[in-house]
Order: sequence, then C-alpha cells, then structure tokens
Amino acid sequence: MRFSQNIAPGGYGWWYIDALSDDGTQALTLIAFIGSVFSPYYAWANRHTPALAANHCAINLALYGKRGGLWAMRERGTDDLQQGLKCLRIGPSALEWDGARLHARIDEVCAPWPRRLRGSLTLTLPGLLDETFNLDAAGRHRWQPLAPRARIELAFECPKISWSGEAYLDHNEGDVPLARDFTRWHWSRGGGKILYDVECVDGSRRGLALALDAAGRLRHFIAPPEQGLPATRWGIPRATRADAGQRARVLRTFEDTPFYARSLISTWIDGAALTCMHESLSLTRFTRPWVQAMLPFRMPRALWVSK
Repeated sequence: MRFSQNIAPGGYGWWYIDALSDDGTQALTLIAFIGSVFSPYYAWANRHTPALAANHCAINLALYGKRGGLWAMRERGTDDLQQGLKCLRIGPSALEWDGARLHARIDEVCAPWPRRLRGSLTLTLPGLLDETFNLDAAGRHRWQPLAPRARIELAFECPKISWSGEAYLDHNEGDVPLARDFTRWHWSRGGGKILYDVECVDGSRRGLALALDAAGRLRHFIAPPEQGLPATRWGIPRATRADAGQRARVLRTFEDTPFYARSLISTWIDGAALTCMHESLSLTRFTRPWVQAMLPFRMPRALWVSK
C-alpha cells in the first residue's frame, strides 16, 4: 500500500474502510481524503482553476451503534498533511501499513455537536490486490478493491467501545472532480462480491460485478438484474442488484444526507443470500448551491490551516 502518491490539482485520492461487527450491532466507515471530493471548500476552490488537492484533506470517521451514530470530518490544509510510502498523517490522525496490517490511530472531534472520537483500529489483510479498474471511458477516475475481505479489531477510548468483525478496504483516485464526469452511482459489497454501477454526465452507464474466488483473485461475473430500493428521506434514489425472483431490502440506513446514503441491505446474488454495505451518491444533488451551503455544518474546516 502506497500513501506517497501525488494527487493532481483538482483531483482526489481516498482510502476507504468499512466494517460490520460479528454480532451485527456495530459498524464503521473510515475514509482518508486527499482532495476531499465532498468538501464544499474544495468545490468552491475548483470553480475557476484546479485547486491544490493537498490543501483539502480530511479523515472521515463514522461509528454506528444500536443507539445511533457518531460522525467526524474536519478538513485540513497542507501544513496538516504528511505523506510517506507506508504512512499517511492528516492532523492528529494517522494510517500506517506494516506489510500485513493497516493500523489507524484516530483523534477527531464530531460535528455539528462536538464530541471526541479517539481510538485505534487494526485491519488484518490476507493480501493486497493490485488490479485497477477505470470507472469512466477516459480513465480519469480509477478504483482499486485492495482487500474485499479482511478482519478488523477496534478499540476506542472515546467512546469506550471495542469489537471485531469483517471489513473491506479500497482506494479511489481521479484527475478531475467527480461531478465533472458522473451524475450518480450505486455501490455495494458483501460476501466477497462487489457491485459498482455509475451513470455518466453523457447519460451512459458503466458497471462492474466482481467476486473474490477461492484463490483470492477477483473475477468478473454477470450482474443480476437491477432492482430499486426505497428512496431516502431526502429523496435520493437507491438501487442494487438481485437474482431474478428475489427481493432486495434495506435493513438499516446509516447515513441519510441530501446527496448521499449509506445503508445495510440484504440481497441475493448467484443463489446466495448476502448482507451488504451499500451506498448511493447523487452528484447532481451535491452540486446544488443549497446543499453546498449546508455542508460546512457537518464538514467544518480547521481554522488554523494554510489557505
């Protein structure tokens, strides 16, 4: 795993982890951004000329439990970013790769209601996959499913929680803002299978259906038919794939925002029942001025970072 890559001005790179506890009651997502794709500040900075991605970085951590969730995402600038081959530090939080495990030490503050999020997690990987997939025809947006199946150990002091479970790791990078080329996407992963369906600004659609085989390699498979899911309270459409004759269901909605939804769903693929982490993203909605005006309350920018 390499954290030292250069991100083009106006572009982005992020490392994404999600996990579900073995008992099914706890979940998390952790995203480390360089060129924060959902930052209103980065969107404003990119309006006329491509902005420096390193001046818009953030650690996003969301913890979900039985009684709700906790969310932190504070944007920082170049002075708060340190990149190395195997280590990435953004402000007081850091990710480090030791060749077999990915360690994260998190020290963040929730928003909009301040509350400390402090603790550590370790992702144990059976190996890293190195295949890269283009999400658009021009190859300006690329995706690497680094570890479709992994194990996580989480131990936090604030709040006081610890659990183990199944986890997932991937990496996205791009040369231009997402909204330049996409209007929406639906993505899900579970049981070693990954579905990625994108809609481009020209109206074309592209999809990937990948499965981890017994040898630890990814293989393409024919995706089952698309099936609609209930829209979110903000009216964001959700969809997934399910075997003909089977019904996909939303088990829990973790995040319900004006432009993005993260959910836990059940579906059937290749005759097997799966519980999947799922996301739906509307970039058309993200670019609306009223949405951009709301985002700083959830994604504040640290006042002391360089401009």
